[in-house]
Amino acid sequence: MAARFQRLTVAALRRTTADSVVVAFDAPASFRSFTPGQYLTLRATIDGRDVRRCYSICSAPGDGTLRVGIKHLPGGLFSSWANTVPREGDTIQVMRPEGRFGVAIDPAASRVFAAFAAGSGITPILSIMTTVLTREPGSRFSLFFGNRATRDIMFRDEIEDLKDRFLSRLSVFHVLSRERQELDILNGHLDPEKIPALTRLMPPPDHVFVCGPQGMIEGLEPALAAAGVPRERIHVERFTPSSDAPRPPVVVPEGVPPAAMATLIIDGARLEVPMAEGETIVDAAVRAGRDPPFSCRAGMCCTCRARLVEGRVAMATNYSLEPWETEAGYVLTCQARPLTALVVVDYDQV
Repeated sequence: MAARFQRLTVAALRRTTADSVVVAFDAPASFRSFTPGQYLTLRATIDGRDVRRCYSICSAPGDGTLRVGIKHLPGGLFSSWANTVPREGDTIQVMRPEGRFGVAIDPAASRVFAAFAAGSGITPILSIMTTVLTREPGSRFSLFFGNRATRDIMFRDEIEDLKDRFLSRLSVFHVLSRERQELDILNGHLDPEKIPALTRLMPPPDHVFVCGPQGMIEGLEPALAAAGVPRERIHVERFTPSSDAPRPPVVVPEGVPPAAMATLIIDGARLEVPMAEGETIVDAAVRAGRDPPFSCRAGMCCTCRARLVEGRVAMATNYSLEPWETEAGYVLTCQARPLTALVVVDYDQV
């Protein structure tokens, strides 16, 4: 079935740095059965606008909590709201956990994991790292975490607690750009030039996780491959764009026939949506007063994933669908523009 929002109660709020907050939800069982590395899509009406953002889950499965970390971004509409407005007892619209960042946990395995994170990119890594250390007793983990200074480190206490609990299995390296450290390789930014030296500080990894801004990922992914990590073992999670400029709606002059028609299958219902020239399926559906599942509108989060069952489309961007998904006919409807007069997409085929 297509993803739908439910109202969850804010159980607790806690600041982890001066500009970031951890939001804990009182969630039903359907929300607590997530896998490490997944995210929640949050929705709120801010300044009269319907605003949606994806935030990674920082808690580990089975610890009895559902928490996300939200860092305030300059000019960020939702992150500013989340860091100042909600109070304990308030409700927020939330979709059930989604996402495929991470790997299956195997309690019998003895594996080596590494993660490279910057800023709030630590959020899904913390969930993955905690789960690996607690549920794979034979595995080890190395974390390389980039920030400006010690005071900016999200989840610093939680990371130190994990290090104390798993002294022989967890190594943590903080890379700071505005605070001098004794080891020169740990000064500056977490950039590709550091990868050859940093990878020598850990055993050869079975899996590497990278989460942070687009520029960091574009630099680190090929650098890790050049350092000998097979590309299929490098798992990336991109930040969704921080720009809050609303996408300008397409204005269709009265009497102009639609350039194409889209049929949306959502929760078993078939919804007909007329489309203007160059319009994406999501944009056309919103303009027509429909409510398809979507969040980032940038091809990153996969919330708008649907299966194309009739017609052809072109996607401008795809950062989240796997090759097998595109081969099976799945598309990102926030990026899909029709190439035929009729397209039919099924959101219920997960």
